[in-house]
Amino acid sequence: MRMTIFAILIASSLAACTSTKPRTTESAPADAPAASAVGSPALEEVLAGSHRSESNRSRDRYRHPAETLRFFGVQQNQHILEITPGGGWYSEILAPWLNGRGQFTAAIWDDTLPNQPGYYASLNKQLREKFAAAPQLYGKARLLGFDAKAPDFSAAAPLDVILTFRNVHNWTMAGNDAAWFKAFYTALKPGGVLGVVDHRAAAGTEIAEAMKSGYLTEAYVTKLATSAGFVLEASSEINANPADTRSHPKGVWTLPPMLALGETDRAKYLAIGESDRMTLRFRKPAGDAIHSADD
Repeated sequence: MRMTIFAILIASSLAACTSTKPRTTESAPADAPAASAVGSPALEEVLAGSHRSESNRSRDRYRHPAETLRFFGVQQNQHILEITPGGGWYSEILAPWLNGRGQFTAAIWDDTLPNQPGYYASLNKQLREKFAAAPQLYGKARLLGFDAKAPDFSAAAPLDVILTFRNVHNWTMAGNDAAWFKAFYTALKPGGVLGVVDHRAAAGTEIAEAMKSGYLTEAYVTKLATSAGFVLEASSEINANPADTRSHPKGVWTLPPMLALGETDRAKYLAIGESDRMTLRFRKPAGDAIHSADD
């Protein structure tokens, strides 16, 4: 019975990975070993694990972790770097799934540097406590501290995959988003993948408006990546939310999980759900180990 359930789940994941955009292909790399492909029973076991809170599991319907990771082509024997995982929503999926077969590294803010925002230390503490509480799940996970003003992930190189979830808008607001993509390019192996999920603005939205709302256009994010040397390989509607109008009093933070308005219109925003999101897969060209903005 267990394997039958897993088979159904796998079939559902595969069906969910079909995009309406004809210019892209959304399958995992053709040479991905079937035994370690995302969507295998091992991943479904992690997603259903008791180490995940009910609150975190309830967000799966908005974040589609199995389908998203499959779209990015993640495999269990790879070295994966997750960028600023916060409290570890994706980390609690990736780290146990990779444990013993691959390597999971979390890039966290170096909160020992002077004049850092207080939430850096708070979220880092939360992630460290999560890992320490379950060494059988997270014992092999690594933490890589870095300076957000001058991101550098070369200490973790060479990497197979870099994943960033709902972070790019923060870098744009800070004025150094291009530096992050250059750092990703340097740290990835030739042929490596950069997977990006972020809040999606309507096409043509001006960057000034995007910086206030927290939503970025796919074109803007794609330009950041391609300017650093990446190739856009595929895009997906896995994390789309047609109910999100993108017009909210406090931008994207009006929606869950932040619910910035508190109890005001809470039911309305809970009914909308989490934001409409782009899901983009970029690849570093094979054989291109070093890239310069001056090339």
